[in-house]
Amino acid sequence: METRKVDVAVIGAGSAGLNARREVEKAGLRPVMIESGPYGTTCARVGCMPSKLLIAAAETAHTIAGADRFGVRVSKGYDVDGPAVLERVRRERDRFVRLTIEGAVDSLPEDQRIRGHARFVAPTTLEVGGRLRLEARSVVVAAGSSPNVPPPFDAIREHVDVNDDVFEWADLPESIAIFGLGIIGLELGQALARLGVRTAFFGRSERLGSFTDPEVARVTREVLAEELDLRLGVELHGAEKGPEGITLRWRDAGGSEHSERFERVLVAAGRTPNLAALDFAASGLALDARGMPSWDPRTTQCADAPIFLAGDASDHRAILHEAADEGRIAGANAARFPDVTAHVRRIPLAIAFTEPQMALVGCAYADLDLDAVEVAEVSYADQGRARVMGQNRGLVRLYARRTCCHLIGAEMFGPRVEHMAHLLAWSVQQGMTAQQALEMPFYHPVFEEGLRSALRDLAAKLKVYGDCRCEDRASAPGS
Repeated sequence: METRKVDVAVIGAGSAGLNARREVEKAGLRPVMIESGPYGTTCARVGCMPSKLLIAAAETAHTIAGADRFGVRVSKGYDVDGPAVLERVRRERDRFVRLTIEGAVDSLPEDQRIRGHARFVAPTTLEVGGRLRLEARSVVVAAGSSPNVPPPFDAIREHVDVNDDVFEWADLPESIAIFGLGIIGLELGQALARLGVRTAFFGRSERLGSFTDPEVARVTREVLAEELDLRLGVELHGAEKGPEGITLRWRDAGGSEHSERFERVLVAAGRTPNLAALDFAASGLALDARGMPSWDPRTTQCADAPIFLAGDASDHRAILHEAADEGRIAGANAARFPDVTAHVRRIPLAIAFTEPQMALVGCAYADLDLDAVEVAEVSYADQGRARVMGQNRGLVRLYARRTCCHLIGAEMFGPRVEHMAHLLAWSVQQGMTAQQALEMPFYHPVFEEGLRSALRDLAAKLKVYGDCRCEDRASAPGS
């Protein structure tokens, strides 16, 4: 077996791995990047981009279907061409993947790219594909994650879809059951429903998405239940594959038994870090019951070892910009080990592209000290621009500290909150107060005026609202 000595070995060529490799190279050291699967990031290949392509098709169909309320008659109706929808998803997806590979992988020196499955055989020694032994000064583990399929589906695992499979379908199914009501399940499920697929959503609890604010969660359930077939508080106890689809058996929240057949079943029950297949225990690190080591998100270091976790493998925040940040931190610290430095992480920002959209910014409601904060809200049920667009649904709640009036977080369910979430994330990270946020310009009529209403409510509760305390430059008769 060939043996090579390297400065830093990077396992995984996704967003985190590519950024880690770049930081090692910038430090003037020799990195190698090991990849066992296809090149191309999770985002480009099976995540953000193909899912948004499917959602874009669904939004178009939904807009046509709802044109009547604006007095626009679609007299001839419309048809959803499932094969054509999915062909465009794949065509554009493949373009994103190709550009990622061409820009970030193909330009790398051949001796920095190793194809094969890596596993630990000692703390910083890896074996790749049974043919190569790498002895490294440090190791960055950016091996990504895989969809989790829970035990009730063990017997029919080969017949169950996960989100990675959806984009390879030849056609849209007639019916589908979605298990798991987090971001992936809700995004894909709503898109399929709007494309004409009979879609049922199953959840073990009442929770939808990642919301922890009880009021935002309540409004989310009420709004989505008007459009989607939500079956919450369900206990699945049987799944059987037959010639005409998959028959499911479950018990509802009231204890009644049910069974129903679906052409497909999509399991969106989260993702698991790809650590077990690396023989991670051979690294010498102490692992918890989940197989995870002690890990510091500010340094990405595992305990005090020369091993660094980044991206989905860290099981921290499975979001592209966070993976890129962790890759940069991991690569820089792996290169300078043992002189490891802590980095300030960005304010948390997560967005789900359902309709209405969901967003979480900064501190979540569940983590608030309710004795030390004020909570303000705005309903989008009667907000001006939202009514104009026929998208007047949702609730936004903002959080600020009483002692200093600083904005610290928000949970948001409303029209196009992807944009307002960015404004709030920037405000929170800049340490902006509610008064300072109100001094920013707000155009009329825009969705952001709802955010201004919530800020006014927040400033009033903080007792800092008034001409002598806060210059609300957007306040004007008729606005």
